[in-house]
Amino acid sequence: MSDFATAGALLRQFKGDAYVHGQGILPRVGAVAARHGRRAVLVADAFPGSEPFRARLRQALSENGVTLAAEVSGAAPNAPREDLDRIAAAFRKEGPDVIISFGGGSTIDCTKAAEVLRTLGGGIDGYFGTGLVAQALAQSGKTLTPHVAVQTAASSGAHLTKYSNITDVHSGQKKLIVDMAIVPASPVFDYAVTLDAPRTLTADGALDGISHCLEVLFSAVGKPEYEKVAAVAAEGIRLVITYLPQVLASPGDAEGREALGLATDLGGYAIMLGGTSGPHLTSFSLVDVLSHGRACGLLNPYYMVFFAPAIAEPLRMVGSLFAQAGYADAGITALEGRELGMGVAGAMIAFEQAIGFPTRLQDVPGFSDAHIIRALAAAKDPQLKMKLENMPIPMTADMVDVHMGSVLVAAKTGDLSLVRNVD
Repeated sequence: MSDFATAGALLRQFKGDAYVHGQGILPRVGAVAARHGRRAVLVADAFPGSEPFRARLRQALSENGVTLAAEVSGAAPNAPREDLDRIAAAFRKEGPDVIISFGGGSTIDCTKAAEVLRTLGGGIDGYFGTGLVAQALAQSGKTLTPHVAVQTAASSGAHLTKYSNITDVHSGQKKLIVDMAIVPASPVFDYAVTLDAPRTLTADGALDGISHCLEVLFSAVGKPEYEKVAAVAAEGIRLVITYLPQVLASPGDAEGREALGLATDLGGYAIMLGGTSGPHLTSFSLVDVLSHGRACGLLNPYYMVFFAPAIAEPLRMVGSLFAQAGYADAGITALEGRELGMGVAGAMIAFEQAIGFPTRLQDVPGFSDAHIIRALAAAKDPQLKMKLENMPIPMTADMVDVHMGSVLVAAKTGDLSLVRNVD
């Protein structure tokens, strides 16, 4: 059995035949799009080495009778509102019967949200939260235009999920739509597109995938879906721990690139089985100094210590994976409670240090205590309360300053002992 057989089986369980993925499969986008419509708008990222892939995409569409009414530039990192408005305006002008995104998570997220605005109208603030798009569609009798989401980065899993993150770059705050109505009709990922991805994007994306797996795994303890989540998370985390150092050492390693694509796809599966929590919530307030994946990866060890009393089983599983890869002693799984959390957190920090990843906020250029103040204020925003409620140790707004505050001070200094657990 190949090293990727488990991941492949899990993704088939998730998406069946609807997900087109693998090496060299980009030409299949034409036939996929033609099933949905014949007049398309393409929202496409431009990055070093992207033009041959974009040309292949245009050719595939043309060969399958799909006309490009317009090609629109993709979104900047963190999906700024300005890009959302620009893409929505293009959709309103062209009136496509199929929309195609070719890009990373920010472009796919903006495409999802832009189609919501084109179809339903209003401002984006009216859709932040859970299920509000589906509710508005039901009330209006309208439907969203089919979306073919062609992923280009092993990272967010946006092509597979119900999430759209949009950022107000002026306030530095990101907010979130969570809605089954915005899941792309046809996801596609040609892992060969990632072969030239830069080192930072590769590491940030892989840690985003680990964060999706970890946060959903921890939040699933005691719930009926735990065993399914555990299988998905374990394989996603294993693939990143095993293959990320290999890819960073040899960026053109096609096998390693496929492994990271599969791992982050499994991260996408994970966040469709459950939700993320503290690290993702805090990352929304760090958009001006850290990429999303880098923020989540840095924060996860510190939240582990806070959650530790409630997540012994998944911590032992994760600790075992890090131990097998040489980042912890085998005896880590014999630890209990807070000490177990400290041990697994230390193993994750060791892994991150080995790949040259930041592990303390105070080492991040541009970071200041103002970011902690912003993050604590944002955590009390009712539009983001699903993240507080989804924590393995649920947090209320009046707990944020003391307990989340201790986690962020620990993350600032790198001192795990500063995390204050709930009595």
